[in-house]
Amino acid sequence: MARANLKKRKEQEHDEDPKASFADSVGLEMLSDEEAREEEEGESGESEEEVDEFPEIDAGSDTESDDESVVDEDEVEDDEGSSASGSESDACSDLHIFPKPKNIISEITGHPKRVYPEIEPGYDSDSSTEDDPNRVGNIPSHWYDDLPHIGYDINGKRVLRPAKGDELDKFLQTVEDPTTWTSAWDENAQMNKPLSPVELDIIRRLQAGENPDADYDPYEPTVEWFTGKGKEEVMPLSAAPEPKRRWLPSKWEKQKIMKIVRAIRQGRIIGSKPKTAGDKPQFYAIWNEPPSNQPPPLPAPKPALPTHVESYNPPEEYLPTDTERKEWENTDPEDRERNYLPQKHTSLRLVPAYDQFVKQRFNRQLDLYLAPRIQRTRLNIDPNSLIPKLPSPSSLRPFPNYRSLGFAHANARVRCVCISPDGAWVVSGDENGNVSLWEVNVGREVKKWSFSDKVGAVEWCPRTDTNYFVVGTEDKLHFITPPNLPSVILHSTQSTLTPATLPPATQSPVKWSSSTGREDGLVLTVLLPAASGLVKQIAWHRKGDYLATVSSRESQGSIWIHQLSRRHSQAPFKKIKGAVQLVLFHPIKPHFFVATQRYVRIYDLTEQKLVKTLMPGIKWISSMDIHPSGDHVIVGGYDKKLCWFDLELNDKPYKILRYHTRAIRSLHFHPSYPLFASSSDDGTVQIFHGRVYSDLMTDPLIVPLKILRGHNVKDGLGVLQVKWVSKQPWLLSAGADGNILVWFIVEIEFWD
Repeated sequence: MARANLKKRKEQEHDEDPKASFADSVGLEMLSDEEAREEEEGESGESEEEVDEFPEIDAGSDTESDDESVVDEDEVEDDEGSSASGSESDACSDLHIFPKPKNIISEITGHPKRVYPEIEPGYDSDSSTEDDPNRVGNIPSHWYDDLPHIGYDINGKRVLRPAKGDELDKFLQTVEDPTTWTSAWDENAQMNKPLSPVELDIIRRLQAGENPDADYDPYEPTVEWFTGKGKEEVMPLSAAPEPKRRWLPSKWEKQKIMKIVRAIRQGRIIGSKPKTAGDKPQFYAIWNEPPSNQPPPLPAPKPALPTHVESYNPPEEYLPTDTERKEWENTDPEDRERNYLPQKHTSLRLVPAYDQFVKQRFNRQLDLYLAPRIQRTRLNIDPNSLIPKLPSPSSLRPFPNYRSLGFAHANARVRCVCISPDGAWVVSGDENGNVSLWEVNVGREVKKWSFSDKVGAVEWCPRTDTNYFVVGTEDKLHFITPPNLPSVILHSTQSTLTPATLPPATQSPVKWSSSTGREDGLVLTVLLPAASGLVKQIAWHRKGDYLATVSSRESQGSIWIHQLSRRHSQAPFKKIKGAVQLVLFHPIKPHFFVATQRYVRIYDLTEQKLVKTLMPGIKWISSMDIHPSGDHVIVGGYDKKLCWFDLELNDKPYKILRYHTRAIRSLHFHPSYPLFASSSDDGTVQIFHGRVYSDLMTDPLIVPLKILRGHNVKDGLGVLQVKWVSKQPWLLSAGADGNILVWFIVEIEFWD
């Protein structure tokens, strides 16, 4: 009993209004009228009632189990009965409708709380067979997307997420229950809820594009709000105050008016003169058009008038036969004489609709759209007048036109040929490693050298005080002197190649070595770095002290510049873009030309910088040569194009020549005559007249002169190299058939 009283007092203290503490602290009594009346009645009987003593606290209650903390329902009922009369307690116990709660101590807060038992519906309840609805509250459902539950109920228990079937279960449900399609998923309830007829009608109206409101009448009569007697507007539409511009003059308008007044006073604005009685109206014909200098517009093209063929009942001779019908059907529509076939009908009402009506109307509109609006004068130009007038080849003599003699290499391709500076001797090399020295005039072989590797290039030194040539093989350069030289020239040649005092050796991967035995004329050998490849080009400087070599290895190490006086070799480029095809020295300036696969770059050797880049537009450059004046360059490619460059004008070709049918292999300018030649894999040699004028305002004159045919095409290769004789207008050509031909001049009559 004492424990029950203690529990009840704790609950009363816990349920007290927090505002009471404020009233006690300030000494105020905030009582209602009924509480004040009860207090006065209670003071009279206070002396008669006895005050219960505060029960003692049992120290052993702290060690009791959690089950003992639960107050027995009977004790709570007895405690409630002790505070009231016996009759009232019996009446309240009989009228108790809700289940009796249990007062327990919370394990979390330590304060007492009431717990009501769960209601178990009976069998006679309407909701006994319904599912417990989801009562998690109005919270965002995406908070629990990754959790197995969807919230908590009023008791703090988790509400588990209902199980969802797979697509097959949904499909079977739609088969078993035809009304499934009228339901929608409810996120809060986590279940499908059937839609009401009103909601279904709204969805149907939205799908049909109608107003969702079923009570909306789009054809209801107009309500006249401001029309009629007693409905006139008596209040303004806007309650804004009246602006000042209604009664104050505008300063801006004053300035504009004063500006006009000053212009009138100064005479810049003159008013119209008043009309007098003598002024008579002027009449003119409104249908007269003012004269125009423009020609009248061209009339629209008129469609062709119908003929007897287009009649619905044409004569018999206009009807096509079966053969003509098949021929018309097999002909393309644009090649047909008519776009229809004549048909015969007995009466006009049996004529069907025209199946080509839309297409015919479209073509008519297209004709009107594309019809010319202006008549232009046609230019009558003679086509022959557009062809440039070139001089006759007979007036541009001399040039070679006849095959005089030839020299043959047995069963080998002749890839290189060179002529001595005096024009008397020829050196040629083939792929079998044979180098032959022979005379130009008679074609007699004087000396022959054999090497273990194939010969890629031969070139004669341009100096006139010495006489020797260089042969390029696999990773080697051989300096050879020809036999039967005069003693003065022989001594000068030996002192140049093998001086008595050798220059100090330099660190370079290229090795220079003098030959011990000079019976064959081999004086000096230059060993290039390993894996350099075959030397495919040798280019001499005009002074004869420097020469450049290009190897078949496609890298910056394929170019070497050698100096004879110092016996020193160096690679001019550490890094170069593209695969180097060939190099040349400028005949006058200290410039170095490097041709890669698509570009020709010009470098200044003294300043060591790039001067210009020529863009010939060739896919693969095969050959190049420089004019003796140094201002013009010709470039040939494997795509059959020959480009002429003027270095003073532009980096683009001045002229592009396409006379060969196959790849161009070699180009060469004549040292003294205005001639240049090109050879190709088609087995022909083209001779051109290329005159360069000293006047910068005059363009070069390029005239094709002669096509020389004498080589046979072998394995797809034709003429591999051409060279001019320095002092004569003679030409040498080396072909893949192993023959070297010498072309001379023969005086013949030209027929225009």
